[in-house]
Amino acid sequence: MPLAPLTSDKLYRIAALNGLNDACKSTKHLTPLDEIVGQERAQHAVEFAMSIKEKGYNIYAIGRNGLGKRTMVMRYLNRHEPNGNSHTLYDWCYVSNFGDTRCPKVLKLPAGDGCSFKKDIENLMKRLVKAFPLAFDNELYYSRAEKLKAELATKQETTLKSLTKSAEERGVSVSITTQGDYQLVAMNGKEPHSEDSFAALSAEDQQLFENTINDLEVELRGIVRKLTEWEEQYSNKQQKLDENIAQEVVGHCIKDLQLKYKKVADVKAYLADMYTDILENIDIFLEENEEQVALAYASLDKKMPRRYQVNVLVHQLDERKFPIEVEESPSYHSIFGYIENATYKGTVFTDFSLIRAGSLHRANGGVLMMDAVKVLERPYVWDGLKRALRAQKLNLSSLEREVTLSGTISLEPEAIPLNVKIILFGDYQTYQLLQHYDPEFKELFRVTADFEDDMPRNDTSEEQYARFIASIVHDNDMLHCDRKAIARIIEYSSRQADDQNKLSLHSADIANLLRETNYVARASNATMIRSSHVEQAMLNQELRVSRLKDHVMQSFVTGTTLLDVHTHAVGQVNALSVISTSDYQFGAPSRITATTAYGSGEVFDIERSAELGGNIHSKGVMILSAYLASVFGKTAKIPLTTHLTFEQSYGGVDGDSASMAEVCAIISAFSGLPLRQDIAITGSMNQFGEAQPIGGVNQKIEGFFDVCGIKGRTEGQGVIIPESNVHNLMLRKDIVEAVSKGEFQIWAISHVSQAIEIFTGNAVGIEAEQGFYPSDTVFGLVQSKLNALRR
Repeated sequence: MPLAPLTSDKLYRIAALNGLNDACKSTKHLTPLDEIVGQERAQHAVEFAMSIKEKGYNIYAIGRNGLGKRTMVMRYLNRHEPNGNSHTLYDWCYVSNFGDTRCPKVLKLPAGDGCSFKKDIENLMKRLVKAFPLAFDNELYYSRAEKLKAELATKQETTLKSLTKSAEERGVSVSITTQGDYQLVAMNGKEPHSEDSFAALSAEDQQLFENTINDLEVELRGIVRKLTEWEEQYSNKQQKLDENIAQEVVGHCIKDLQLKYKKVADVKAYLADMYTDILENIDIFLEENEEQVALAYASLDKKMPRRYQVNVLVHQLDERKFPIEVEESPSYHSIFGYIENATYKGTVFTDFSLIRAGSLHRANGGVLMMDAVKVLERPYVWDGLKRALRAQKLNLSSLEREVTLSGTISLEPEAIPLNVKIILFGDYQTYQLLQHYDPEFKELFRVTADFEDDMPRNDTSEEQYARFIASIVHDNDMLHCDRKAIARIIEYSSRQADDQNKLSLHSADIANLLRETNYVARASNATMIRSSHVEQAMLNQELRVSRLKDHVMQSFVTGTTLLDVHTHAVGQVNALSVISTSDYQFGAPSRITATTAYGSGEVFDIERSAELGGNIHSKGVMILSAYLASVFGKTAKIPLTTHLTFEQSYGGVDGDSASMAEVCAIISAFSGLPLRQDIAITGSMNQFGEAQPIGGVNQKIEGFFDVCGIKGRTEGQGVIIPESNVHNLMLRKDIVEAVSKGEFQIWAISHVSQAIEIFTGNAVGIEAEQGFYPSDTVFGLVQSKLNALRR
């Protein structure tokens, strides 16, 4: 019994939208979907990773671009607040380390307090800048300072007067030189001795003067030591006076801050250190040293001493808001932060106030999302990320230090504790490379969120998909889609999935189609998107990318590519192939021919010999050779050598989807029976002749249908496909209509013998017990010719 072609209802599955309420006429009546449809597996993985707090449970999200990976994760994080009461967020600030300015300290403050603390310190500095000069510029301070100075002067004067009087009584004058040194001179009455008058003295008198002066010098040196001690005591008393006044000023100004932040341990300790440091650096506020003060105030934003600034690195606007950071350009500096340099009066310098946050700082306590390929492309980023996740600390070091180059001034800021979830988005190839070449990857990214490419198609999923379409419409402020437009988009999604029973989850394709459909509808002044607008948008999409298809089809119009779609021919069959560009696929038929010559049974693959055939195609030829040998060479070798080729193929051939077509051509060459040229075939086969599914079945059928239109249609034209590909059929409507009218046929076969029967119109034959086939069958005719050659 001949095999019947498929009916038109098998070629296209219409979206009946049985899951939608009959009252729903458009997306206006649908509740937009607030989650990504069909990604339950990936969503469960994300939920698990976000719930577990242990180290290493970061996420690698796998899937093609356009599946909505980032959108799904963002919607989940925004809808299910992982923070709750289980984790506290903090503000992070850098401040000066007064003991070692090269190692700035980090302050941990409750969320939202960072900027207020910075402002409190600025206000404190403003008060001190005004209060210090006032405290040291008043009568009380001056009187206390003058009293100390007078005490010193009185003691100095009394001691020197006593020495002077004692010297005068012994005939020696005490005077001070212009250089400030003390000088002892022997007196001749009221005048100092000259050299002549001193020489005129007796030796005893001269010796007496020398002894007296020596004694006075010893006494003077003791007095000078006392004067130095008294000056030191005065300096200490003056400093103590200044410190007492400074303590009063600082203590008065800072006590409110100490009370306000007494429960924040880091701030409490910092205020104590700052209190001590201010007392040691009063001159900054009193402007005693102009150069030092100038550098102290060399700020980029406010006029206050740099050493007392607060650098708020991370400020949480809302302590209950879960930090979510998306890093679009994951360079070393953008992730880990960096330290700027400032120039003041030609001098380049840096300090803690020039430390800038990276995305890891901002995401601390939350989630950081990045593209895996971009992370791996940037130097040192991947190693730095692993180091931070292993240590659970965020060390801010310059890139120059990472590459062993020294910067201008090197800082070593205190590390910040890191508690963050990293989500990398990437494809399977990148995931496999990391798994294979980086042993640390498995330890740091223990959760894989695997995103599906498609989902089962049923009434429930169609209803979800309709709501997904409604969400795109609402989010982008588009015209609403009517019921037929929704159905057509769902059918388009099924076509994208290459399966009647599935829907594509490539949300970017659906969103792009909707945008273009909305444009078409608005351009025609429509108030709602209808199915005709969807069709027009799809035609516009195809028109933009189908230049190569038009060029190939033109070769059939001009006869450049030889193809017969009307007659019969021996050893010749029309096969179907798919030609792909970066964003478009289309089918085009090609002619396969087989010739035979006396030989030892080999199938000579011309494509392989010419290095135009790929490995998979060569495997297909070997399989069909094994099939032919199993049918016709069980007792003796096949006495024919077969030459097999794709005619007018110059760009290479790969894949095994032509193996059934090649078998049909070879059987025709063996038997001499002509094959119908108005039928094309696609499908691979195994060694038992069973038809196996292939890809691109819709494009292949459409390609042959179009060529038949170019060459001239006849009622017998059609295509043979594997039965296992029937569920992949989502053909163009013109082909469905042609099949329903009997103008085109599509046969679905399970074995290559069925294809041979359709091509030749003769039965293949069933093998008898002795291994012979009936003589009036195709295989019987082949067998008789081969036996004749063997004899």
